[in-house]
Amino acid sequence: MNYWLVKSEPFKYSWDDFVNQGVGTWDGVRNYQARNNLTAMKLDDLVLFYHSNEGMEVVGIAKVVKEAYPDPTIEDPRWVVVDLTAVEKLPKAVTLKSIKSDERLQDVSLIRQSRLSVQQLKKEEFDVIISKAYEN
Repeated sequence: MNYWLVKSEPFKYSWDDFVNQGVGTWDGVRNYQARNNLTAMKLDDLVLFYHSNEGMEVVGIAKVVKEAYPDPTIEDPRWVVVDLTAVEKLPKAVTLKSIKSDERLQDVSLIRQSRLSVQQLKKEEFDVIISKAYEN
């Protein structure tokens, strides 16, 4: 299993929008590294849903329900999408400030490549972020 983080601006597509949709198609990616990450996603991989710009926090867990296929929003075969579904809303959002302050998370792309919209995580990084959502 692989672990990922996807970013969305909540005023465009929030966690609640995603949950209400049921299955969300992760489209509109026009960065080659992010596209390569979408292509690498496999069925049932777990994905952290991050609100960017507003909030700047991980708010939920999703999973891949359909692997990469051509992006239906554009007639260019270089770009792909994946379908995700919500698994759970985190009991407490994990802020970017909290992630930046944790020594165990200093190598995550969220810090090192802050503009990348689809990022791979190590299992340990994923677990640390999830554990922060359950801290008192």
